[in-house]
Amino acid sequence: MLEKKRFSLVKPGLETPFHIDFDWWKNHDSNWRVYLHNCLCPEHQSAFSETDQDSWIDWVDSQTGEVKQIDGLQNILIAHCAKQEGFITPNTALVDAVFRVLLASGNAPMNALELSTVIHKPAEMILRTLTGGTVYRGVRPLQNN
Repeated sequence: MLEKKRFSLVKPGLETPFHIDFDWWKNHDSNWRVYLHNCLCPEHQSAFSETDQDSWIDWVDSQTGEVKQIDGLQNILIAHCAKQEGFITPNTALVDAVFRVLLASGNAPMNALELSTVIHKPAEMILRTLTGGTVYRGVRPLQNN
């Protein structure tokens, strides 16, 4: 029997952690791989342009030891490209900057106050953008099960 996910009726606040919900994104945006490809560093854009296939790899969560299968493109983006200088610039749009900060952190959940210190935008603006009814780039409040 399929279990329905329950969502909190509590409105997210400045200390609510956000993360990239890749499953949500994959199910709601058919261009998600194109966007991820555009975030790659030049070296990996070239490497990934030569393959059209999804590549899955085993990834070990350093906190829990749990092994998960993740997308190879997603992994190289988080493990390498997001750590390169110039990945986030002062001119990066707010939604893209939040997305890139979360990638650079290995998708560790961050709240609007923490994101504000990295992208130098007001925390209230970040919160309003991320909770305004539209889910951008799969960035969503972390759901505690």
